Amino acid sequence: MSASGGTRAIVAALGANLAIAVSKFVAFAFSGSSSMLAEGVHSVADSGNQFLLLIGGKKAQREATEQHPFGYGRERYIYAFLVSIVLFSIGGMFAIYEGYEKISHPHELENWYWPVAVLAFAICAEGFSFRTAVKESSELRGTLSWAQFIRRAKAPELPVVLLEDFGALIGLVLALGGVGLSLLTGNGIWDGIGTVCIGVLLVLIALVLAAETKSLLLGESAGADVVEEIKAATVDGATVTGIIHMRTLHLGPEELLVAAKIAVRHDDTAAEVAAAIDAAEARIRTAVPIARVIYLEPDIYSAAEAAKGPDPEATPGGPNPHAGGGH
Repeated sequence: MSASGGTRAIVAALGANLAIAVSKFVAFAFSGSSSMLAEGVHSVADSGNQFLLLIGGKKAQREATEQHPFGYGRERYIYAFLVSIVLFSIGGMFAIYEGYEKISHPHELENWYWPVAVLAFAICAEGFSFRTAVKESSELRGTLSWAQFIRRAKAPELPVVLLEDFGALIGLVLALGGVGLSLLTGNGIWDGIGTVCIGVLLVLIALVLAAETKSLLLGESAGADVVEEIKAATVDGATVTGIIHMRTLHLGPEELLVAAKIAVRHDDTAAEVAAAIDAAEARIRTAVPIARVIYLEPDIYSAAEAAKGPDPEATPGGPNPHAGGGH
């Protein structure tokens, strides 16, 4: 995902949420609707989330340092994870609490036309924001379904904005339903029920975001298609005859680490191997421009060793051979 594309979606969402938040709080002040209060807090939380995403994008652009030699690309993942926490705590839990209070102590809505008018405006504004996010995402989604795009995207901004806006639109419909039923029945408990439903929706979205950003924070490999492109670019059939094993890791949405042990001929000279490695790195960077950190280790291919499969103890986080009961 290009940084500019993500920023456009974030700015559109930020502008919409700030305008909506003000209108919702005004509607709450005139009507006393708990749905409006919950939705106002939701919009404030969403606005804070967009600020967090913008801050994360800015911090991720810092140059690598001696202490952080691989740069700060994962800052974007950290701030996206903070978004899920804010959405869960401030948005979801507050709405559930407010809805419970309204169900316990219901009262009729006053000046009902305020929340109805604000909800209509908010649906239009959120629809514009959601449309912008969908447009930006469609350029990158390709043939993936929306669920697959959210699951596989390495850049967190667009999935976050998509889920936030989608949740906001459903929340507005729930709020409208709660207000409408309260007006039709004269019972304010429906407003509280709508508020609780909004809170549950926000908690579910926050959990999905937390799960996806946690996976990115732990470190995800490149997609299968990208891995195949790297393999094809690495092997030239002359000096580099094959790949013994390879691992990839996203250092950030737009920066990929590639580490591979490559097979070379036993009679190649050191100069020939070094030249082959340089050429392979150039081919990889041409095929996959985000592969910015590449480590290639030459070795002599052995069919017997290859048949043993990968060694899990050589993998970071693999089993500890010294671990045992009571030790």
